[in-house]
Amino acid sequence: MTDLIALPTVLPAMTAAFLLLAVRHDLTRQRFVSVAATAALLVVAIALYLVASDGEPRPYFLGDWPAPFGIVLVLDRLSATMLVLAAALALCVVLYAVAGWDARGRHFHALFQFQLLGINGAFLTGDVFNLFVFFEVMLIASYGLMLHGGGARRLQAGFQYVTINLVASTLFLFAVGLIYAVTGTLNMADLAVKAPRANPADAALLRTGALLLFLVFAIKAALVPLHWWLPATYAAASAPVAALFAIMTKVGAYAMLRVYGTVLGADAGPLAGVAGPWIVPAALATVALGAIGMLASRTLLDLVCFAIIGSMGMLLIAIGVSGPAGVTAALYYIVHSTVAGAALFLLVDLIAERRGRLLDRLVPAPAIRQHNLLGGLFLLGAMAIVGLPPLSGFIGKLMILDASRANAGAPWIWSIVLGMTLLMIVGFARAGSTVFWKTEAGAPVEARHRERKLPLAVAGLLIGATAALAAFGGPVTLALQKTAEQTLDTAGYVRAVLGPAALLPKARP
Repeated sequence: MTDLIALPTVLPAMTAAFLLLAVRHDLTRQRFVSVAATAALLVVAIALYLVASDGEPRPYFLGDWPAPFGIVLVLDRLSATMLVLAAALALCVVLYAVAGWDARGRHFHALFQFQLLGINGAFLTGDVFNLFVFFEVMLIASYGLMLHGGGARRLQAGFQYVTINLVASTLFLFAVGLIYAVTGTLNMADLAVKAPRANPADAALLRTGALLLFLVFAIKAALVPLHWWLPATYAAASAPVAALFAIMTKVGAYAMLRVYGTVLGADAGPLAGVAGPWIVPAALATVALGAIGMLASRTLLDLVCFAIIGSMGMLLIAIGVSGPAGVTAALYYIVHSTVAGAALFLLVDLIAERRGRLLDRLVPAPAIRQHNLLGGLFLLGAMAIVGLPPLSGFIGKLMILDASRANAGAPWIWSIVLGMTLLMIVGFARAGSTVFWKTEAGAPVEARHRERKLPLAVAGLLIGATAALAAFGGPVTLALQKTAEQTLDTAGYVRAVLGPAALLPKARP
C-alpha cells in the first residue's frame, strides 16, 4: 500500500507521455485516455485518503534512500484531502473540456496531465527543493494551458503571467539557498529539527530565507499586493483552464499551511511565527480589494476573478488566525472556494456562448436560451462564493469568524469581512440583474456553438457539490478538525519521516 503514494505523480506523468508519443494526432483517443486516467486518479486519491484517515503520516522513500538524504513523499490527512479535491476538480474540468474546448489548440490533454503531476507532487513532497521542482512543473504546464487556443488577449496575459512566475521562481531559489546554507537541509522533517537549534548568528539569514519563501507562496495565493496577475490571467484563459486554475491558488495556501504550520511551527526557534504578523492584515486588504473590484467589474469574468481574490483573502485570514480552529476553517474554505470558483467560471462560459457578440459583458441583451436554468445556477454559485445560507460559503465564513474571536484583530476582521460581504452581494446582484432581468425585447440570440448537455451537467454538479458540502457540514468539519490537528503536529510528522527515535530539540532562547 505504501507504493500507492507515488501513483498520483506517476499516473499523470505516464499518461502525458503516452498522449504525446502514441496518440497525439487522434483527439478522440486523447479524450478517452485523459478522462480514463483522471477518473483513475480520483479513485487512487480516494484510496489514499482512506489509508491516511487512520491519522498516521506515511513516508515513501524514492530509491529506498533514507531521509533526509533522498527524495521523500509524505502522505497524511492534509495531503490526501488536497489530492482528492484536485482529482475531483480535474475530472469535472476534463469532462467539460472534451465537449469542444480541447479542440481549439494542440496538446491540451498532455498539458493537463502534466499540470496534475505538478499539483499532486506539490501536495505530496516532503522536501522544500522538490516543492520548487513541482511548482515549476505545474507552472510550465499552466503556461501552455493558459495560451491554449491562442489570441492576442491570451498572449498578452500569458506574458504577464510568465513574468511574475519567473520572478517568483527566482525568489524561491534564493530562499532555498539561504535556508540550506544555514541548516544544511531542505527535507521538511529535518528542517523542523535543525531550525530551532540554528546558530543565533545565522538567525537573520534564516529568517530572510523564510520570509522570501512566504513571499513566493503569497504570489501563488494572490495575496495583496501580489494579486495583480490573477484577474488578467484567469479572465484570458479558456473556461476549463480557469476552472482548473481555481486549485492553483490553493497550492500556495497549502504550502503556507505545510511549511509554516507543520514544519516551522511554534517550536521553530528563530522561525517561529516569522510570517504571522503579515498574513491577517494582507488578507483583510485582499478581501477588501476583491469586493471593490467586483463593484468595478464590467464583465462576468472580471467579476468572478475578483470574487476569487476575495475568497483567497477569506482563506488566508483563517491561515493567519492559525491554531486548530483556524486551520480547520481554512481547510473547509479551501474545499468550498475551489468548487464554487470553478463552477462560476464554467457557468460564465455557458452564459457567454449564448449571448452572441456581447459575450459576458454586463449590458442588457435579449433573453438567452435556458435563461431560467442558467440564471438559477448563477444565483446559487453567487450565493456560495459570497457566503449566503444555505450553501457551503456561509458555513465556511462562520467558521472563519468564529475562529478569529480570540485574535487581537477580531473587531477589524469581523467589520471588514461583513462589510465586504455586503459589497460582494451588491456586485453579484448588479451583474445578475443586468444579464438575466434587464433583457431586451426580441428573439434569443444565436449561440456561438452548438449547445451540449455535458458542460451544463458538469457546472450543475459543481454547484450541487457546494450544497452537499453544506448538508454534510458536520461530518466534513469533524474530519477536517482531525486533519488540522495532524497538520499542526510537527513531532508526529518528524517521527514518521526520520524515524521513531527522532526528537524535536528545544529552541535556543
